[in-house]
Amino acid sequence: MTLTTRASAAALGAALLLTGTTGPTAATPSPPEGRSAASVPTPEVVGPLPAGDPDDGGRNHPFLATDYDLAGHGYVEEEFLISGEATSYAADGVGDASVRSEGHDYTTRIVVRRPSRPSAFNGTVIAEWYNVSNQWDQEVDWFQTHEHLVRQGYAWVGVSAQRAGVHSATGLRAWNPDRYGSLDLTDGGTITDDSLSWDVFSQAVQAVRDTSRHAPLGRLRADEVIATGHSQSAGRLWQYVNSVDPIAGVVDAVVLHGGGGAIRPDLATPVFKLNSETDLAINLLGAAQRQPDTDLLRIWEVAGASHGDWKLITDYGRLRIRDVGSAPGGYPGTPQTCDLPSGSRLPQHLVQGAVYDHVTDWVSDGTAPPSAPPIDLTGDGVARDDLGLATGGIRLAQQEVPTRINSGLNTGPGFCFLDGSSVPIPDGDLAQRYPDEKAYVAAVVSAARAAVEAGHLPADFAQDPSWFTDAVDVVRDRSTDNARPGAAIVTRLLVNRLERAQAAADVGALATADRRVRQAEQLADHLLPDTDATASISRSLAGVRGIIGLGRRLR
Repeated sequence: MTLTTRASAAALGAALLLTGTTGPTAATPSPPEGRSAASVPTPEVVGPLPAGDPDDGGRNHPFLATDYDLAGHGYVEEEFLISGEATSYAADGVGDASVRSEGHDYTTRIVVRRPSRPSAFNGTVIAEWYNVSNQWDQEVDWFQTHEHLVRQGYAWVGVSAQRAGVHSATGLRAWNPDRYGSLDLTDGGTITDDSLSWDVFSQAVQAVRDTSRHAPLGRLRADEVIATGHSQSAGRLWQYVNSVDPIAGVVDAVVLHGGGGAIRPDLATPVFKLNSETDLAINLLGAAQRQPDTDLLRIWEVAGASHGDWKLITDYGRLRIRDVGSAPGGYPGTPQTCDLPSGSRLPQHLVQGAVYDHVTDWVSDGTAPPSAPPIDLTGDGVARDDLGLATGGIRLAQQEVPTRINSGLNTGPGFCFLDGSSVPIPDGDLAQRYPDEKAYVAAVVSAARAAVEAGHLPADFAQDPSWFTDAVDVVRDRSTDNARPGAAIVTRLLVNRLERAQAAADVGALATADRRVRQAEQLADHLLPDTDATASISRSLAGVRGIIGLGRRLR
């Protein structure tokens, strides 16, 4: 049974008894400076909803509840219902939206991950439009950047704005009818084209801006709200910023990640487009519609990055297995169906973290983000060097000093064309390419420093887990076939040191992280008899230490 705002008063009242907080607000929150948001009402908010342990086998928790240690980082995860009356818009992404009809009842949910203390909040909310390409809600931008968001004190809010995430056979209502049965983005089945989604998203942002006692952010007060979305959601936000935002005026900026066509030149809202090599190569959702940077537009393209990359596959995969019962394509330990190993390991998520930092400065004090060179194109597509690596664009150390061929392209069934690939360069070839380990480390550090100085990497780049997880994979790949007595024990000890180094780096203890990696280097000397494989491990660990050292020097 669908419960709308008017018909669900009793159900919402019962929820209040369970949660203790709710709040219709008395006034519309303040819009961004110089903007008018009078047309966007503030919805009724119920929550936070009770949440059980996601690992107990039940479903009394937010769908895809994070497994990141929020509590250990001073964060909380809470889920709320929001209800109101939404306007149906016709929005083509070219001109201002037009009203089709008004007064449509809706109830949806938002998930909030935020600092528990106001003093730890940096004032910026990242409001993500859930991606529903799989017919359920998926928070791609959270998966990609959550470590950075938490380290920097952002609040993140996921908004269920589209019918597929709620009403499909695998949507929220079917996943847990007791928890989500009251959700309705169709006004009782009368609106079936997602035309309410624009206003629902705007109203969710209004709820986030609310400063009443029981607002979703608790005691936090949002200075800026940045809308973000990946792929399918980038396409929806492209329509939103071009057509609905000029009317609504509730967001401070929009980040289009992996898609989104041309941006209107007369917009008053800053827009940042971040595209991978994949997005550009196949013109995904208009990604290849390049425009010059302006006072309110930036476009960055990351060479070697793929639309669905290794970090997304691995971070999202664990939760998908838990809550959906299946793994995404390319997930480790599952049958690999693409023609090349799935998922570029080029850490585009580091660039994305820098994007959010730049956009925050852009809207808070007017500091414009740096520009970036585009990926090189030829008549046949993306230009490539002798190794097959894309040239031009934002170039991270993994692209400038490669040990793998990271590409935005792949072939095979399903989403292979979006996942890109990452093919290891053979150990013998690496030995010839990098005969001097110190020179290799110097080149890695130089490339990383250049990206930091260009503004394409965030200040906390050395704390990112990818440096350590990539080294772990190098160790495991090279030690699998080693029959030397005790090799398995040494491998476990070595991996343990790297995992402990990663944990130390995550909280900013880079000196401790360096010490753990140095211990791993000492263990590696006893692992393999094969010189080229041993050199690959040693080279990888030395590179990690070089990155840690650079991070410490640039603090």
